[in-house]
Amino acid sequence: MNFLLLTQLLAAAAAVFCIAAFALRLRTFLRLARPADRSALKGSPAKGVAYALTLGMAPWAKESTRRHAIAYLRGVGFHLTVFLSLGVLLLSPWLAQVPGPIRIGLAIVTGFGAALAFLGFVSRFFEKSLKALSAPDDYFAILLVSLFLAAGTVALWNLALLPMFYIASALVFVYMPLGKIRHCIYFFFSRLFFGKFFGRRGVFPHGQQEMTA
Repeated sequence: MNFLLLTQLLAAAAAVFCIAAFALRLRTFLRLARPADRSALKGSPAKGVAYALTLGMAPWAKESTRRHAIAYLRGVGFHLTVFLSLGVLLLSPWLAQVPGPIRIGLAIVTGFGAALAFLGFVSRFFEKSLKALSAPDDYFAILLVSLFLAAGTVALWNLALLPMFYIASALVFVYMPLGKIRHCIYFFFSRLFFGKFFGRRGVFPHGQQEMTA
């Protein structure tokens, strides 16, 4: 068994562990008792959820993003390149068949995402608000994902470095359900609750309450 295949199997095993751990968490969430909402129905919970998962995340919908547009764009770019890198990971066994210019183009994009991630890591040491809110898990999580993006970038640039990408991927998959990165599933639960709660009260979408009054 060569080193490349060994690291591929390592990443696959870590992915299986990650999926199983998240499935267990989801099973626990779904078994929790849900308090009944006895407030008067003034709007549509479904429309509230749809808004919370779409336009409710737009920069103009939240004061925090309107006031910190650069940080918002940095976060969007960072997360989009994480998804792109996961796609590259899935396709990695066939990367040799991808034309060189396309791989280099992908490497430029993921490299930009890695730079944004490292910038977010460094900013936690210097931005007072971020530093005050950051726990050790915050630093470790963003550093780990930054290394994952960087490893994906160098692997796209030079396929001989694919084992490095697989090792970084394995570390991320193992840590995902254990550390802060598990917010990737909490996010959807929070947005669903948020949208349903305010949609029922006619607050979301904005203006719904006036339309139904």
